[in-house]
Amino acid sequence: MIRFLLVCIILIAYLIITLPFILILLLIGNFAPFVRDKIIRFNVRVMFRLFIFITGSKIEVRGIERLPKNEAVLFVGNHRSYFDILVTYAYLDRPFGFVAKDSMQKAYILRIWMKYIHCLFLNRSDLKEGMKTIISGAEQIKNGVSVFIFPEGTRGEEEGKMASFKEGSLKMAQKAKCKIVPIALTNTAAIWEDHFPIMKPAHVIMEVGEPIDIETLDKEDKKYLGAYTRNKIQEILDKNASA
Repeated sequence: MIRFLLVCIILIAYLIITLPFILILLLIGNFAPFVRDKIIRFNVRVMFRLFIFITGSKIEVRGIERLPKNEAVLFVGNHRSYFDILVTYAYLDRPFGFVAKDSMQKAYILRIWMKYIHCLFLNRSDLKEGMKTIISGAEQIKNGVSVFIFPEGTRGEEEGKMASFKEGSLKMAQKAKCKIVPIALTNTAAIWEDHFPIMKPAHVIMEVGEPIDIETLDKEDKKYLGAYTRNKIQEILDKNASA
């Protein structure tokens, strides 16, 4: 419980203390958006690593050398924990933003930080708005900033197992004509969700899979791109299940 309280206190204090900092970043962004983005990425990564450190967890990163160099991609991962977001952002050292639920915009200060790190907000109940998000994400990738999506749409219930991927969520990669990079996360829920609200140390594995070049896939795999990508992540999860 002490770890949980410590994370909450630091998070709230950080959001309050950095309010003036946001105004400075706004000014910097008018003249040097690249510098602003780099400062923000660094700050968020440091905070996320601090939170992970407080939990006492060990993060093992595998396959980082498989990341395509000098090109933006669509990251696709399995989802069991809020710590999936912390782990991936802390250990994937490149600019990217998450696709988040539209309801996250209600948290005003958090929304500002999320927009600064290029997060996109998805309205799942409105197909028209959802398509706008997909188009925005594709444009973001074309402009050199990757996107990370959890196509299950919600957190899974069982370690190592995934719900079906929503096929429409991967249209972003097709529209951007970019590679898909599978990310398999093992044991993240053991930090918190498995024994909420207590946070405990866990051995977490984040493995980067082989990038998927959509253009090289056969017609059937292109048609069911979500299922194809899901199978690639499941193979890694199965391999790492006993780790």
